[in-house]
Amino acid sequence: MVAAGNDFVVIGEKLQAGNRELALLARNMCDRKYGIGADGILLIEKSKKADAKMRIFNADGSEAEMCGNGARCSTLWTKSKIKSQKSKIIKIETKAGIIESEVSKENVKIKLTAPADIKLNIPIKVNNRTLKVNFINTGVPHVVIFVEGVDKIEVDSLGRVIRYHPEFAPKGTNVNFVEILNDDFIKVRTYERGVEAETLACGTGSSASAIITALRQQKAADKLIKVQTKSGEILKVYIEQENNKFKNVWLEGRAKLVYKGRYYV
Repeated sequence: MVAAGNDFVVIGEKLQAGNRELALLARNMCDRKYGIGADGILLIEKSKKADAKMRIFNADGSEAEMCGNGARCSTLWTKSKIKSQKSKIIKIETKAGIIESEVSKENVKIKLTAPADIKLNIPIKVNNRTLKVNFINTGVPHVVIFVEGVDKIEVDSLGRVIRYHPEFAPKGTNVNFVEILNDDFIKVRTYERGVEAETLACGTGSSASAIITALRQQKAADKLIKVQTKSGEILKVYIEQENNKFKNVWLEGRAKLVYKGRYYV
């Protein structure tokens, strides 16, 4: 499945395997030459408190707490398996909490967990110079850096240094480079922890970038911010803001099933 350029191998059943085996499976399946090729695998399992439970293993085998575009793919998959549904809201259990979502054809909108740990203008030393960066957790940790000419940024090399910076140890962080195009439109490139490279999009990163942008503008109002991702696809982030607190953050964009197949372990 794919959402905004993030691609995932979706396994719609519980695997009788431990975390070490699942990590190895993820690395093998996500290999773009000897496997299927993906940013990560999504395990969709039964849940006692939601419509489904999603576990995410990154391409390097690490397990993530949450993935915005992965959750949108999981929602679309779950929707296709629910025979009779009274509510239009689909609930997905993740390690970051219960994610609410809505589906309209290929358009999937998810409500993220409340943003946490917001820290603005943190000075960190990178390559012998001091950068001021912003930190936020939108289900997973994100650094947001505002730049001019985001297309010229060396995302892989600079992102890797910040991802492993002692300031964000031991878990590390995802890194987003953001260019403000206008008040409600930004362009984002993301270095993703776990993939250990730039990806074509990042849902939680797009949301993190939109929230920090809203804070930077100091406009206490509900708003929609459009985010242009590396893939060229535009995601929509809906934000409700009271003072410097945010709630009801929704991420919207397309997701689709690309193909089904059989993988030999």
